[in-house]
Amino acid sequence: MIKKIMLQLVLLIWLTGFYQPLTSQSFKNPVNKNASPEAKALLKYLYTLQGKSILSGQHNYPGEYTRSSDSIRSMTGKYPAIWGTDISELSDELVQEAIKQYKNGSIITLMYHQVKPFDHDSLGYAGSVKGMVTDEQWEKIITPQSEYYNQLLYKIDQRAELLKKLRDANIPVLWRPYHEMNGMWFWYGNRPGSEGIQKLWKMMFDRYVNYHQLNNLIWVWNTNAPRDLKNDEAYAYELFYPGDTYVDILAADVYNNDYKQSHHDQLVKLGKGKLISLGEVGNVPTPEILKQQPQWAWFMVWAHFPWTHNTADIIRTLYNDPKVITKDEIKN
Repeated sequence: MIKKIMLQLVLLIWLTGFYQPLTSQSFKNPVNKNASPEAKALLKYLYTLQGKSILSGQHNYPGEYTRSSDSIRSMTGKYPAIWGTDISELSDELVQEAIKQYKNGSIITLMYHQVKPFDHDSLGYAGSVKGMVTDEQWEKIITPQSEYYNQLLYKIDQRAELLKKLRDANIPVLWRPYHEMNGMWFWYGNRPGSEGIQKLWKMMFDRYVNYHQLNNLIWVWNTNAPRDLKNDEAYAYELFYPGDTYVDILAADVYNNDYKQSHHDQLVKLGKGKLISLGEVGNVPTPEILKQQPQWAWFMVWAHFPWTHNTADIIRTLYNDPKVITKDEIKN
């Protein structure tokens, strides 16, 4: 029995036959060449599941860090394998909860609802994250040494200090910044091409990897599943992709129960063998969908959605699927 799976994954993978051996064709090295042993081990573990199993996951709102995960436990008798939350708030409580969750056997994923660089963090999701910026504002944001660029840098540097505490605790993190960037609802959204979100992504990557040495991060590029809904469009993945050397895992968010086969297949094609995942979902995927779309490495249900957009029976059916891995099964 492995008591602390994530702390012992290196030995588990290299010294035992518990997992099937990886081939050089299947495993992609971390894009950060200085990735920590824990980050490397986590990525290797995810590759062992590729096409065979899927990890369960649950997002939790800041300030109620276990409520949604606890709801899964009450419905199914099991905890999700992945625990997620948002580091928008600069909270040591978040760090301590992440450490606690990790020590209890969870895989950690973090995202960041970043407000516009020139706005105060207190404006939050509705006040500043949502809503586009002008072309002039965007140009200033991506121009080094400009006022807006420096304000952006200040905000991401603040979050880096939280992530360093997890790094120093040897905790790997599935890190998914600037999510749903191919949509048109966040300030950084619908900015395709090399002067768009690709540039912003590479800037954060360089800052976190080379300046802050956050070697515990696994870089998850998290789009929205493409859709053609009036005033709510999400555009083709490839227009926003920063390139293979900046992305460990490609993800898509699926809401409105929109599990098109193309959402899966196009991401597989773009990733060229890299892992793909369901970064956020509303209605959970059915076992039938998981059979048809076998490459998803994990799914993560958005906070509160287990009971607002699903039923206990639906959640139980998913969690009882042999393909779905829960936290207790990771430990075995």
